[in-house]
Amino acid sequence: MTVPENLSSLKRMVADAPTRPPLGDVAHLGHAQLFTPCPQDTVAFFTDFLGLSVVERDGEHTYLRTWDDYEHHSLIVTGREKAGIGRTALRCSSPEALERRKAAVEATGASGRWVRDEPGVGPLWVTADPDGHEIALYYETDWYEAPSAPALKNQPEAKPGRGVGVRRLDHINYLAADVEESSGFLIDALGARPTEQIRLDSGRIAGRWQTFTQKSYDLVHTEDWTGSSGRLHHLAFATDSREDVLRAADLAVDTGVFIETGPHKHAIQQTFFLYVYEPGGNRVELCNPLTRLVLAPDWPLITWTEAEREKGQAWGLQTIESFHTHGTPTVD
Repeated sequence: MTVPENLSSLKRMVADAPTRPPLGDVAHLGHAQLFTPCPQDTVAFFTDFLGLSVVERDGEHTYLRTWDDYEHHSLIVTGREKAGIGRTALRCSSPEALERRKAAVEATGASGRWVRDEPGVGPLWVTADPDGHEIALYYETDWYEAPSAPALKNQPEAKPGRGVGVRRLDHINYLAADVEESSGFLIDALGARPTEQIRLDSGRIAGRWQTFTQKSYDLVHTEDWTGSSGRLHHLAFATDSREDVLRAADLAVDTGVFIETGPHKHAIQQTFFLYVYEPGGNRVELCNPLTRLVLAPDWPLITWTEAEREKGQAWGLQTIESFHTHGTPTVD
């Protein structure tokens, strides 16, 4: 009997995929910390343009949240001399799950430390991926209580009447000197599942998308052309619809927010996107991944070739040069 061509391709993709540990110990992406040389302007960007709310200020840190986040904060804006990514916090599914992931990280030879330096969450165990991006694991958290109850009791607060009104922190894209090593750490030590990747003709992995949930991706590593470590490509916030992304583009033009590229649709992950820069220089994505979920427990790792990526985005738009060269902190 002849095997259908699409089934043969599927089998090749499955064989090409790395071993996947079971999902579940990391429940979801919790929150992120963003460094900026102009914190006041950066906070204004996130509140006035994106529609986040300030929940607390503590010295150099401002804690903000998206309207549909059940936790105390979604984002920490911290004043620093240079822009970039600080801590990424991942909530574990139980205290036992946190201990399992801690043991798995330590088994790789990486170290960590316990801290309790954020409001609204309990102890965080802080480590780093091989590229130097700080990652914190935690379980204990305070559920947010809005000053006034929303009309619908199954959401944390009412939708904001300002800006884009993004729903949640969706994903983080790190730049990494060695994509395969750094993404392998997420897979082997933290239990992430890779869903898509880019393999260059040389065999080198230039980008890999990982998920802890049934979303198609939560954390991404893409190759840093400078060979630097610990840098940020972008931070992404999810909108309710494509129309919200188009509206964000109009708001950006009206308010002087710099648009780098988009609105458009990615071929990888099929996300509808708009990329802008916040005042500190960090790239921020407005994204609508539609209803794309990875429900299959045996989802094959999709590999894109160098030739396929040269075709551009989903509708043929070529990726602009700055998308491959700009990251934070900037390097000469």
